[in-house]
Amino acid sequence: MRQLFKSIKDRFTPEPALPHQAVAELASDRNGLPDSDPGCQAVIDASLAWLCAAQDNSASADGGVARDFSLLKGWATSYPETTGYIIPTVIDLARRRQDDALHARARRMLDWCVAIQFPEGGFQGGKIDSTPKVPVTFNTGQILIGLAAGARHYGEDRYLQAMHRAAGWLRDTQDADGCWRKHPTPFAQPGEKAYETHVSWGLFEAERVAPGHGYGDAGLRQVDWALTKQRANGWFASNCLSDPAHPLTHTIGYVLRGVLEGHLLSGRPALLAAALRTADSLLDAIADDGYLAARLDSEFRAAADFVCLTGSVQIAHCLFILYQLTGEQRYLDAGRRLTAFVRRTVWLDGPRETRGGVKGSFPINGAYGQWEYLNWAAKFCIDANLLELELSQPRHA
Repeated sequence: MRQLFKSIKDRFTPEPALPHQAVAELASDRNGLPDSDPGCQAVIDASLAWLCAAQDNSASADGGVARDFSLLKGWATSYPETTGYIIPTVIDLARRRQDDALHARARRMLDWCVAIQFPEGGFQGGKIDSTPKVPVTFNTGQILIGLAAGARHYGEDRYLQAMHRAAGWLRDTQDADGCWRKHPTPFAQPGEKAYETHVSWGLFEAERVAPGHGYGDAGLRQVDWALTKQRANGWFASNCLSDPAHPLTHTIGYVLRGVLEGHLLSGRPALLAAALRTADSLLDAIADDGYLAARLDSEFRAAADFVCLTGSVQIAHCLFILYQLTGEQRYLDAGRRLTAFVRRTVWLDGPRETRGGVKGSFPINGAYGQWEYLNWAAKFCIDANLLELELSQPRHA
């Protein structure tokens, strides 16, 4: 394992105030990753089972997915934002497996999202029991991804109408330059956010379901605005929850995916070129073993001593898409290194609340999702591994 973990391990003394499970997990992480990779399919299956457990055990018991399982606090209440974009993953797996039980889970998530939508179309930030309850641009965009998937796959008017309300609200609250400033989240540092290209992705999905309402154009305006924050080496300013000088790979993954989705919708070469600038610099930051520091400075140098596992699989997925678009093997190889690293952190046995879960950080006490297994980490892990499996299948002439 990397020398970093060795040196930290030598200094580690378990904190007696921590629960035994937390102490044991941290000790395991400090010992480094297992040598064996469980493989894509095993991790997809385990992480899906974990997401089902997160829905079943949400402390608010409402059909949404618990934000996390904490080794300190147990299961959290449901998280609207990430339940929204978990929906397409569950629908996709339900369709692949012809699994009615998974379809029923997706519908429970959809019905809950529809029930908590504000009349004007927006959705709250934070967990369902968080305050203040105010409509937030980012969270609305993430739930819109799920509403669009529900409208497309189930064809029910209630999902379609909820999708139109959310997409229309985002379109109509956008500033003229493409940025969203009117409804920021109260749960992150104030300021403009380049990573709201991931909101634009929600609008692109709504455009695909119901073209002709200006949803795609609004999303592309935001992507164009976000590119004013991109430097020549692909790094984005104004692109973090809390530290814009050293953004998380999570928000780098968000902004990159949104730019890519803009290209996929519009076919604009400039958006692909922008995504490649970011990806090419990221390649140099990914170690041979798949280690990617959780935060990167403006030169894509490590600015943290832990891994944000969510960001790693998000970026891997983007690299796989770039491989599909360009045929360049380096993107496929780097994505595979990232997913292999994350897979080696996932337990395939043990208690249900941790089996198949993906930690916020590796090691688990890192400063992102500390001591927690996060629902969105599991979702992005499944998505990246599904695409990796598809890319591993032989191509037929």
